[in-house]
Amino acid sequence: MTWQAKDAAAADWWTFMRRHSKAVAVFVVACLLAFFGSVYVFVWFAGHAQSTGLVPRTLGHWSMANVVNFILHLIFWELLFVGIPIVAAAVVGWLWWRRLPYEERRGYRFFGKRARNSGGSGGVSFLFFVAFCIKVYLDGNWNAPIATFSLDYVVGSMVTILEWAVIIFGIPAAIALVWWVRHEMRKAPSSTAF
Repeated sequence: MTWQAKDAAAADWWTFMRRHSKAVAVFVVACLLAFFGSVYVFVWFAGHAQSTGLVPRTLGHWSMANVVNFILHLIFWELLFVGIPIVAAAVVGWLWWRRLPYEERRGYRFFGKRARNSGGSGGVSFLFFVAFCIKVYLDGNWNAPIATFSLDYVVGSMVTILEWAVIIFGIPAAIALVWWVRHEMRKAPSSTAF
């Protein structure tokens, strides 16, 4: 984004905030409530999970089953207590935005043209975690405390997961590459250089 586009976007933000200061204040308060609410739900659930016996109090006694159960239950409670109100607030905000005159909405350029974001893992970390969970389950260590896992077991599991990735993604990629090369070779005119 050029500096002129950044200046124009900043001017649009200031114009918008001056015209709709009450809506901006409500938005800021809603974001703060969502943030502090999600932290409160996390703290509440962590205490609740320990007191009900969903997970052991000592982290050294946690198994993969405890980790997965904790994460899934936490996601459920966060969605219930924080996610649903955020969706409702987003719908109200969108309806408010749609009620603004079309000419005013069209005049705002908050972000300008953005470049593609090339950062981030693209979900590789999550898929690696899921694969590790599957490996631990298949090995029969699902309810074994994670503190009992040896370094050799963890490293061996990582190598096994990489082998799975090569089999699952590498073989189809190799087949596609061979097909593409053969297809391109057929399209190319035959050379009579010899």
